[in-house]
Amino acid sequence: MADPTPVIDDLRAESEELDRLTAELSPAQWALPTPAPGWTLAHQIAHLAWTDRSALLAVTDTGAFRTLVEKALAAPDSFVDQGAEDGARLPPAELLAGWRAGRDALDRALRAAPPGSRFPWYGPPMSAASMATARLMETWAHGLDIADALGVARPPTDRLRHVARLGVRTRDFAHTVHGLTPPAGEFRVELQAPSGEMWTYGPEDAPQRVTGPALDFCLLVTQRAHRADLALTATGPDADRWLDIAQAFAGPPGTGRPPQEAAR
Repeated sequence: MADPTPVIDDLRAESEELDRLTAELSPAQWALPTPAPGWTLAHQIAHLAWTDRSALLAVTDTGAFRTLVEKALAAPDSFVDQGAEDGARLPPAELLAGWRAGRDALDRALRAAPPGSRFPWYGPPMSAASMATARLMETWAHGLDIADALGVARPPTDRLRHVARLGVRTRDFAHTVHGLTPPAGEFRVELQAPSGEMWTYGPEDAPQRVTGPALDFCLLVTQRAHRADLALTATGPDADRWLDIAQAFAGPPGTGRPPQEAAR
């Protein structure tokens, strides 16, 4: 059984880094548009705060979480966006305070969870480590949207190992949500970490392979960049198709980002 402490620690570090980026923003900056259509910087933080609260309910109050799921099923196309919209209307100081309180409460709840616990979610049940990984993935991805809106570069860290692993593990899910049959065999994935370390997944002799920078792979599976703008190489037709549809997040297929050349 994997110890969830390392990923919970990395989630906290990722959140604190994003907090430092947003803590002193002006009201005008909170209203800046981000790469997500219709979402300002405030929407991005409001979405993170809303999802942290949902995760906290899943860990601590399954009855209340079931009520959330029922609401989501009743309005599948607007439920998540409405949560962001509601939070984005709050004064920035109140929005920040709510995000901080929610993520701190979730941090404590995940650390206190008994070993082997499984929590309900909008998809399959999650362990404490899986829940923390999903929250780190979203915090990093939405943090990129915020940094883009502010014109700030955020150097990648080896905390991306959690996002990369999630991206590999969701290969079959990405096929399923596109109505495709997942490939039968495992792929070999070789990624160079920001530190220079090599992260590898799958059999060394697998004929289907993906190689490249870990940052680029994480940008791909969170749909923060188009495949055409990334230095990823696929060997084999199944691996090639995967790079066109990869997503590490739950829910229906996203539209992704256009290639930079097309955007210009």
